[in-house]
Amino acid sequence: MCRLLYIRSNTAFDTSNHLKIFAQICKNSREYQGHGWGCAYIKNQNWIRYKNIKPIWEDNLNQFKSTRTLIAHARSAFRDQDIGLENNMPFYKGELAFIFNGELHGVRIKEEGRIGAEKIFNLLTRFHDGDILKALHKGVKILESRTRYIKAMNIIISDKDRAFIISKFNEDPEYFTIYYKETDQERIICSEPYPGESNWQKLKNGTIGVF
Repeated sequence: MCRLLYIRSNTAFDTSNHLKIFAQICKNSREYQGHGWGCAYIKNQNWIRYKNIKPIWEDNLNQFKSTRTLIAHARSAFRDQDIGLENNMPFYKGELAFIFNGELHGVRIKEEGRIGAEKIFNLLTRFHDGDILKALHKGVKILESRTRYIKAMNIIISDKDRAFIISKFNEDPEYFTIYYKETDQERIICSEPYPGESNWQKLKNGTIGVF
């Protein structure tokens, strides 16, 4: 049960400032978020990718360049299993970057992937024929029909210009609710509001949308 962050701005911002806030959110989380982390940001129209097996709060967060788009993920491995750099997100397919937080039980799908999150990503993108949102709606219906129980399924997929979000949970809204904040310059989506900041809104449970 991980932590997610996505930022899209009209102007370049200091990546390290947001990552340091995100790191404190992860460090102070009631669930341990220290099974590695990863991020990606846009530079010259390409994803610059980074992963580290260290907890995010122990890493050097001043190493990253400014950008207009950032996606980041801190991992809390299910039952402390499958801990390894290759299992850290974001995962990628073409121009898409994917991050996941949740817990599904009794999933009956046949997809490639080292861990459940990667299998879900491959399922969702299987239906991508240029309309990501349509693919997500179709993929979610299949997951719901082939899963015994969805405790939570929070997903952010970015195609560099937009964020496509799935937020569904049946337990613990305090932990699984996704928050967002919008200004004239930027949009921030995060697993928790930034500490000490106002004007954060809750994303409605059951959302499948584009931001």
